[in-house]
Amino acid sequence: MHILRKLLWIVPVMALFVAGVSCVSTKQFNDLKDKQQQLQEERDLLKMENEGLSVKNNELTYQVEMLKKEIEALRKDSADRAADLKDLQYKYAQLNRDYNTLKISQDELVRGNVKETRRLLEELQRTQTALQEKEDNLRKFERSLTAQQAELEKLRYEMEQRNRKLHEMEQIVHTKDSVLTALKKKVSDALLGFRDEGLTVTRRNGKIYVSMEEKLLFKTGSWQVDPRGQEALKKLARVLEKNPDINITIEGHTDNVPYVSHGGQIQDNWDLSVKRATSVVRILLKNSNIDPKRLTAAGRGEYLPVDPANTPEARRKNRRTEIILTPNLDELYDIIDQK
Repeated sequence: MHILRKLLWIVPVMALFVAGVSCVSTKQFNDLKDKQQQLQEERDLLKMENEGLSVKNNELTYQVEMLKKEIEALRKDSADRAADLKDLQYKYAQLNRDYNTLKISQDELVRGNVKETRRLLEELQRTQTALQEKEDNLRKFERSLTAQQAELEKLRYEMEQRNRKLHEMEQIVHTKDSVLTALKKKVSDALLGFRDEGLTVTRRNGKIYVSMEEKLLFKTGSWQVDPRGQEALKKLARVLEKNPDINITIEGHTDNVPYVSHGGQIQDNWDLSVKRATSVVRILLKNSNIDPKRLTAAGRGEYLPVDPANTPEARRKNRRTEIILTPNLDELYDIIDQK
C-alpha cells in the first residue's frame, strides 16, 4: 500500500511537471509522458496484486472466525456439561444421605417387624442400584468433560499455529513484493539505453518479464547473439548476479512462419527457440558469477504469441526472447507444509 500511495503521488506531480515545462523538446516531453504511462501501469498492477492479497487475507480471516465460533461452542458445551456434573454430584450426595437414613431405619426395624424389614431391604437395594447408576453416569460425564477440554485445547493450539503461519506468510509476501519492485527498477535502469531497440521490462503475476525482440538479439533464422544484444545481456547479468534469491527462466519464441531446414542442427521453430534460449544462458553465465542452478532454458516455438494476428507487425512482436525473473518461494512453501 505504501508503494501504491507513492505512485499515486508521483503521477499528478509528473503531470504538473509536464504542464509547467512547455519549452522542453518534443523528445523530452514524450519521454516524460511514457514514464507517466509506465507509472500508471505499475500502479494498476500493484492495485491488482494488493486486491488479490486482500482476498486471500479475507479468506484466512474467515477461517479464523469459524474456528473461534467452534471454540466458543465447545466452551458453552463444556459449561453445560460442568453444570450437569454439579447437578449429578448433588443428587449423588442426596442419595447417599437417603441411603444412610434407610440403613439406620433398617437397623432399627430389624429388631421389629420382619415384613417391614424385608420391604426396607428391597427399597435399600433399589436405592443402591440407582446410586450405582448415578455413579456410572457421573464418571461418564467426567470422561466426556475431559475429552471436550482436550479438544478445546487442541483447537486453540491449531488456531494459534494458523495465526502464526498467516503472519509469517504475510511478512514473506511483503518482502518478496519489495524485492520485485526494487529489482524491476534496477533492471529498467540498467537497460534504459535499449528501450528503443525492442526491449521492455514489465511486471505481472508476481514476476518480472524482460522481453527482447529478435532485432535486438538475432539475425533472422540465427541463434548467434549480435554484439548489441550481448551488450544488453551483460548489463542484465551484472544486476542478476547481485540478486541470488531470484530464479531466471529464459524462453525463446518464434513466429508462425515454418523454419526451412537445410539438414543442419535446426529442424523447426522448436529447435530454433531452444537454441536461442541456450545462447542467452551461455552469455549470462560467461559474463557473471550467476549460479547455473538458478537458470532454466526453454523453447516455446510459435505456440505462445503475444499477438495472434497473422500480420507482419504481429509476427515481429512474437519473435522474441523473454527472461522471466521469479522470486524464490521455498521459504513460503516450507511454512505452508509445516504440520
